[in-house]
Order: sequence, then structure tokens, then C-alpha cells
Amino acid sequence: MPSVFETSPTAIPITFVTKSSWDQVAEKLPPVQRRFATASAFAAKPGGYLALPAPDGAIAQVLFGLEDEGARSRDLFRPGALPSLLPPGIYRFANAPHDARLASLAFALGSYRFARYRKADRPAVRLVPPDGVDAAEINRVADAAMLARDLINTPSNDMGPEELAAAAQALATEFGASFACTIGEDLRTKFPLIHAVGMASDRAPRLIDIGWGDPDDPKVTLVGKGVCFDTGGLDLKPSSGMLIMKKDMGGAANVLALARMVMDAKLKVRLRVLIPAVENAVSSNAFRPLDIFTSRKGITVEIGNTDAEGRLVLADALALADEEKPDLLIDLGTLTGAARVALGPDLPPFYTNDETLAADVARCAAKENDPLWRMPLWPPYDAWLDSKTATITNAPSGGFAGSITCALFLQRFVEQAKSWLHVDIYGWTPSAKPARPEGGECQAARAIYALLSERYA
Repeated sequence: MPSVFETSPTAIPITFVTKSSWDQVAEKLPPVQRRFATASAFAAKPGGYLALPAPDGAIAQVLFGLEDEGARSRDLFRPGALPSLLPPGIYRFANAPHDARLASLAFALGSYRFARYRKADRPAVRLVPPDGVDAAEINRVADAAMLARDLINTPSNDMGPEELAAAAQALATEFGASFACTIGEDLRTKFPLIHAVGMASDRAPRLIDIGWGDPDDPKVTLVGKGVCFDTGGLDLKPSSGMLIMKKDMGGAANVLALARMVMDAKLKVRLRVLIPAVENAVSSNAFRPLDIFTSRKGITVEIGNTDAEGRLVLADALALADEEKPDLLIDLGTLTGAARVALGPDLPPFYTNDETLAADVARCAAKENDPLWRMPLWPPYDAWLDSKTATITNAPSGGFAGSITCALFLQRFVEQAKSWLHVDIYGWTPSAKPARPEGGECQAARAIYALLSERYA
């Protein structure tokens, strides 16, 4: 993606103001600009915007409202609204926003447009990087986030398992990584759960496998749910539930975004990326409720609900990843409506039994304005997975604690990894916010990248 950063000695200043600072700022304005602001009823409310004129009719400076320091809630990405407000030109921050680095990232993320199917030029605005802000790092993170958004926003007719594999292969090629795909009979015998979920579609399921880095470096494995469209299977979703199911490969998209950041930053890790790519379709050979399959790990799984397919494909991929005994195993997936009921679309839950990892994830999530919230791997609920005819069921009856039981299901397939982190993302912004347009979203990847950068820079 083209960078939003550019240097210029004549960049137009952006002055950040709050309700409490506005009177002081107004006093220092030239009289004509002060009268213009008064006539425009500028109130310095959060998100308030005003371009002040110079004597020659050009823009002298821009005023933009932020929350007060003591506000109950502050949106550190609010400057991400600026690219959609500003006329074409090069701008600079005249004073410090709440966080100059995050404001710069928000500016970059707010420039995103999905333009594959209709003309949607990126805003012709550029920003002079604030002092102390690493523009290359901001570009790295923004480019990866836009990759995730593009992949999720692409409709399923153009983003099936084969196309997702092609996107993964293009990324691998760009960074000199290895790439492999397991498909067909090999998939059926080696990864039975992945094959079972995807076998009803005429778009063949597959397991994508990317490898990168020095084999002697710490092993970090990323696993992303790549369900390119989810009908729910024979436990069919209603039409409203299917409407944005193109986003059900959001875990895969975010894992690829995270991998891009890691490889571009040349972190000292032996990276492996595993993506089970399937379409959960309806056909005469679709897997059925109460079918039983033997997973790669040997655990037999009874199908309590065909719409709980994400945990099935992740289970086989996690089992493969776990065999390598990675130092850190991370999986991301758009998995449960229960997570959305509990925490909403903007706050994905994460699960781990590693207390140090949990603290680091929470800290990095806060630092990166990439919110995550820890939920418990509650041992008493593990018994809810019991099946009368198999080792476990993929969908316990009762409906309680759905995100937790999903995490406990996946935990059954992880035994040898030194640390494991599971994140139940939404991967979608339902209504536009500054720096976060409506549609596919990069969630958890920025926070996890910050953690990996701390540990393996």
C-alpha cells in the first residue's frame, strides 16, 4: 500500500483541541481566524473539525477535537477520521494528540478504501511523521491490517479455499517463505476433521502451511480459521446469519496479517502458519449431526452441531502444530456468537493458562489500542464436552458459556506446546468508527505482533 507519510516544509498544521483547552487555543488565533471559528460555532467536541482560512484563501490550519484527558472514555484512534475530512494536501500535527504513534497509525488506517469492485480512491492526504514516530513501523502495521481487511471484504465467490491459498502463497513468495498445501486424499487421511467440514463443497478444502525463519530460533506457530463461507451446514443458518459469513475466514486473514508483520520486521522466530481453508456447504455428502469422526490426534468427535465447524478445522491444525512442540502456539478464529453476546464486536476474548503470557497480551492490547479481554479456561465446564458415543462432542447442549466450551474443546488438541493462546475474534466492524471503516477488520494481530516484537526483536 502507498505510504501516507511525506515530508514537507509547508505542511498544513493540525491543532488538536479539547473543550477545556479550546479557550486558550482560541486566544492565540489570529483575530480573523478566531472570528471565523466563532461564526462556524466550533465547539471543540470530540471529532469536531474546522479548516481555518489564510488571508489568501488557502487553509491556514485545521482544528480537530479530542476528548479531555480526564474523560471517561478516550478514542485513541479518533484522528483516524481526518483522512475523510481533510482536503487534499500534506499535513502535520502542530501539537501532541493523546498518543502521537497511535494517532499516526489511525491516520494511516483511516485512509483505507476497499476498491476491488468499484472506484474508491484513497484520500489524497499525507502526514509528516511526528518526531519520534517510526514511519516504517507504522507502514508495516498498516499494510498488514489493510491486507486483512481486503481478504475479509472480498466476497466468497472470489475468496474460496483456492483463492485464500493463493493469497497465502503470494505472501510466502514475497518474503521467501516455504509454502505447501495438503488437499484431496491426503487431507482426508491426515486431517479428517478439516476434510469432513469441507467435503460438501465443490471447492476443495485444504490445509495451507507456510514456514519462515531460522530453524534454530524459537518456534512460533500461528493457526487461523479459514472458513471461506459458512452456511451452517445441515444445521443451516437463517439468511440473516449468513449475510456476512464471507468474514468467517477472518482468523486466517488476521493470521496472514500477523505473519506479514513478523516477516517484514525480520523477528527472530521460526514462524509456521497453518490455515485450514474450507467452505461449509450443504450437499448430499455434507457431514451430519451425530456423525463421528476420528481427528488427527486420535480423539473421536461427535458432531453435535454442523454450525460449530470452526473448532473442528482448527482442532486438526492445532494437533499438527502441537506435534512440533512450539514455544508459542497461537490460534485466531471467528468462532462463537457467545463471545459477541458477552463482549460485543470490538472486544475479543482470549484464553491461556500461561499467566505471564496473559499479562503480556493484556498489556500489549492496551498499548496498541487493539482491545482484548481474558476469559477463563474453566475446568469444571470441560465435562460438558463429554459424549455418550465418542470422546467429545463439538457442541455441548444447553447453550451456556459457548466461547469457553469452544476454547476447552480446542485445548484438548494442545498438549506439547510450551504456551498456547486462543483468541475468539469477530473480524468485522459493524458500523464505521474513526480509523475503522465498516467491514472486515484486523483484530488481535497488532497486539500479538507487539508481544512478539518485545520477545523476539
